[in-house]
Amino acid sequence: MTTATRHPVELRYATASDVESGADDSRVRLALEGSRGTVGVSGRVTDAALFRDALAATFGILASDLRYRGKDRTAYLAYLMKQGKRASALIWEAQKAFLDNALDGEKKQDAVLDPVLTVDPDSVSLEVFSRDESAYARLSFDNRLFEGREAAHGSTFLDVPPELPARVDRLRTYVPVSLEAHVALATPASQPPRAPRNVEVPHAWLRGFLQVQSAATLPASTCELAPIDLYNLLFALRARKAKKAPRALRFELVPGAPPRLVLEPWELVLECHGGTYNGTAPAVVRTFGRQRLAALARLLPHAKSVRVQLMGPGLPVFWVIDMGAATLTLGLTGWTESGWSSAAAFDVLMPRAVPDGLAEQLRNRLRTEGPLPFDTLAANAGAPKESVRAALQLECLRGRILFDVARGQYRPRELMPTPVDAAVIRYGNELEARAHRLLGGDGAPGAGEVKLTKVHDVVGEGIRIHGEVVDREALRSFFPSFTLDLEGRVKDASCGCPHHRRSGLREGPCEHLLALRLAYARRRAEEEALRQTPEGRKLIRAETRSYVRRDAESGLETVYRVSLDGQVVAVEWGPRTGSPRHQRLWFDSDAEARGAYFARLEKLAADGYIDAASALV
Repeated sequence: MTTATRHPVELRYATASDVESGADDSRVRLALEGSRGTVGVSGRVTDAALFRDALAATFGILASDLRYRGKDRTAYLAYLMKQGKRASALIWEAQKAFLDNALDGEKKQDAVLDPVLTVDPDSVSLEVFSRDESAYARLSFDNRLFEGREAAHGSTFLDVPPELPARVDRLRTYVPVSLEAHVALATPASQPPRAPRNVEVPHAWLRGFLQVQSAATLPASTCELAPIDLYNLLFALRARKAKKAPRALRFELVPGAPPRLVLEPWELVLECHGGTYNGTAPAVVRTFGRQRLAALARLLPHAKSVRVQLMGPGLPVFWVIDMGAATLTLGLTGWTESGWSSAAAFDVLMPRAVPDGLAEQLRNRLRTEGPLPFDTLAANAGAPKESVRAALQLECLRGRILFDVARGQYRPRELMPTPVDAAVIRYGNELEARAHRLLGGDGAPGAGEVKLTKVHDVVGEGIRIHGEVVDREALRSFFPSFTLDLEGRVKDASCGCPHHRRSGLREGPCEHLLALRLAYARRRAEEEALRQTPEGRKLIRAETRSYVRRDAESGLETVYRVSLDGQVVAVEWGPRTGSPRHQRLWFDSDAEARGAYFARLEKLAADGYIDAASALV
């Protein structure tokens, strides 16, 4: 039995959104979907430039698509045929058939939800998700931005015709601007009534949209930047183009010191001026997809402060731009195009066991009392904080509430008229579901056994991971392997199963590769938690850690790489871009080597070096 891969949604708009500009005033008329009752907001805009630029930036994120698109070579092949060159009719027809199929699938993939507009007692917000599933944005306007504000609270969809962003961009700020967003806008006499529009939303798109919001509920490292720091970052990215990996944006966070931004591969250091880092421990965090930050350039004239929330390797990064009467929260996923290597990150975002009735209780409380922070919700919930957080994550995945990153509060927000079934978006596809069954996911006994047989750290390239997967359904064992490069991408994958031998990665990875990727991510998380205890340290026989320290005066960075391998401790140190020095120490027993290894790490930490393990994926 095949399961549905799309969520049908019917959209009913009374008319189309538009911008009416006259000599004396301008009106932004936004049409809202009318199946959920009366929802809307209206009022005169007090800061037209801020209103225009914030909306234009948000619409730009909605339309952004950074996926690679191959060139259409059919016209060139037809030209070669006319010239009598080597391009047969069969090649031409095959090329046309391939492109027709690709474009047909692309049109289906572009069938995504319209932006979600929510009217709250204290603000009105707009949520968008980019077409390549790599960027989520929530634009919030405070009540003080509108004079004579009239509102009907609720959530619904917003109609965004293709020409609307350009018309908003041409708003004249020297004339009064008013906003009118309503489900029952008057239809102009020249326009016929709009018929209902049916949209088949892919579960993969819906999954990404909801799980990015779920990531916002996780603990994070937070740092403050000044608007000039964001300007310097965007200027540096615009003036340079990286021709080789890695292409990360690295955050160096030291308690009591201003954050540093480092652009790879040039190792360009940008000192920040927004205040000191208030975290309890130093950290180095690498993030990817930095070119997507160009969408924030439009907001620089209005920015008052910038806050960055770093969730962890492979998880989304949230940029909060405070513009006074408006706030934009930009969530960037750990990938530019949602690929299969993101399955390990999504595995972290799924909530664990939730007590019966707790999620419904918390949602009803938010609907009654309004936006509340986590501590207030957990104080009177009658359940442990871990259970409360899991229940809130579950409600985020169902689309019933959202976490306002800018204010640190949970808000009621109904994404759909009916809640989204978390089981539908739990897995990206059937292969991913089978991979979790091999691992024994969802508390069920595993349909197989997954072992990590070798993890080889290849300096300068990444990590080569080998494993053995016992597939009880196939009645045999497979030996998948892949390389996780410095940017967290998977390459050089191999497996002996029929799926991989037939198509490689062209049709997606097999369940054995997915299971090995998930097993490696889970083991990394367990090892990080275990190594903090004396009992856990005794179990470590092989490990490599990197520590870094940057000189405050010269700006040069020194890197120490310490490895434990049985009875051998290897040390490599020197400047990041220079030639390192090496040292190997042999001991009589594993225990002596392990003691010397951890003593060296503790001395590096005492000397001001930062553990860069968090910078790895």
